[in-house]
Amino acid sequence: MANLTISNRSAADTPGDALVVALVPADGGATPAPGHGLPRKTVSHLKSVITDLELAGKVGEVTTLAAVPDVAAKLVVLVGVGALSGETGALEDLRKGVGGAIRSLSKKKKVAVVVPGTSVEIVSAVAEGVALGAYAVSKAGTTSTDAVDAVALVGPADAASRKAVKRAAALGEAVAYTRDLVNLPPNLLYPETFVDSLADRVKGTKVKLRSYDMKALRAGGFGGTVGVGQGSANDPRIAVLSYTPSRPKASIAFVGKGITFDSGGLCIKPANGMLTMKCDMAGAAAVAGAVLAIAELGLPIAVTGYLGLAENMPSATAQRPSDVVTMRGGKTVEVLNTDAEGRMVLGDCIALASESKPDAIVDIATLTGAQVVALANTGAVMGNDDAFRTRVLEAAATVGEAMWPMPLPQELRPALESINADLAHKGGVEGGMLTAGIFLSEFVGEGIPWSHLDIAGPAFNDKAPTGYWPKGGTGFGVRTLVGLAESYV
Repeated sequence: MANLTISNRSAADTPGDALVVALVPADGGATPAPGHGLPRKTVSHLKSVITDLELAGKVGEVTTLAAVPDVAAKLVVLVGVGALSGETGALEDLRKGVGGAIRSLSKKKKVAVVVPGTSVEIVSAVAEGVALGAYAVSKAGTTSTDAVDAVALVGPADAASRKAVKRAAALGEAVAYTRDLVNLPPNLLYPETFVDSLADRVKGTKVKLRSYDMKALRAGGFGGTVGVGQGSANDPRIAVLSYTPSRPKASIAFVGKGITFDSGGLCIKPANGMLTMKCDMAGAAAVAGAVLAIAELGLPIAVTGYLGLAENMPSATAQRPSDVVTMRGGKTVEVLNTDAEGRMVLGDCIALASESKPDAIVDIATLTGAQVVALANTGAVMGNDDAFRTRVLEAAATVGEAMWPMPLPQELRPALESINADLAHKGGVEGGMLTAGIFLSEFVGEGIPWSHLDIAGPAFNDKAPTGYWPKGGTGFGVRTLVGLAESYV
């Protein structure tokens, strides 16, 4: 994670490998965003280049220039950010534009970014774009990356701006950790090593960790988690992260699906279907990142994260279609397809979370292919309480993570009936995303507002990097969970 600072020194006099300057659309072309403070000779040169290259200031447009006059930095990077405003969409464009520019500067040591405005919202968006874009995947078994080492924002340095930069740095650190977990190969990240990583990460923080091993899972009645993990040589775990400040204003439970590799079990996936299945723990990783960020920011909100960790593998000990298991809380479930395993660990964890009677529960998971088909890289939000679902959606919109509300139609509930158990664990092909949500709702404690976030699409980018998204794990969901906690402050 790059060291992130802000100062009001002159942009032209700020030394470094590169200076990033925002471009906005203007008169059929583009122009440097106001407030840059660059010398007249520099601006004249930049405007000439903008005209010659026919730059338009569109989001994602990145142009690198050398030997720009009267600028101390070795390079000037012009980045399109679209039309500037305080609207949520415009702020997200700003994040994406700046993030893309920073990502393009990998292997550079020191970069400066001109903040195109003085409002806290603009400063925050730029800082977040930097924090999210300054990430590069490390090779397996190493910790070194090609990401930018240090970024200095050039803009207002008042207390509110410094606070916004500090928040962005905490978010960036949390998202980077989430991405790192998602990107780890499954022979290195499995339930036990996931818990080991958490134990190392919480050292020196106000977050406490408790974990359930296989013996404790069996004793605790976590039949869904045991069933999913019993086919693997790597036993399942449930990890519980808790942050409890004094006199909290609210208590929220986050539940994350953590299937460290999903082969499909006995209902095995085709080879191509397994290529990205190391990312099936992205929900649990997002929960871990969010809890750590909330603690780092010192929010007066009690947060507990429940991470259901298992590896879904075929073997002589794997669970079978038609098996009936007893979940935490006593409900019995008939397993129909072992490749619909995530809802089983989530059900156990939601039941466990409900026992503490939090003010609200949010689960987050790469749960269904149906979500990808329906919404692609937009997350789906379902729930049992319209007001709370709206609160989650508003948090997502504020932080710039694309989410869309989806229903839980009760006419689909009969698809989960079973003659051998209290319910079947999946319905038919119709409304697969929705029946998965209906299944999870069965484990929510009475009277507790709950939302389910299906992030199967946006959790992992298997295409070219874009904006502040790298290739691989995106860290999607962390900022929404943090933003939701902030909405109670």
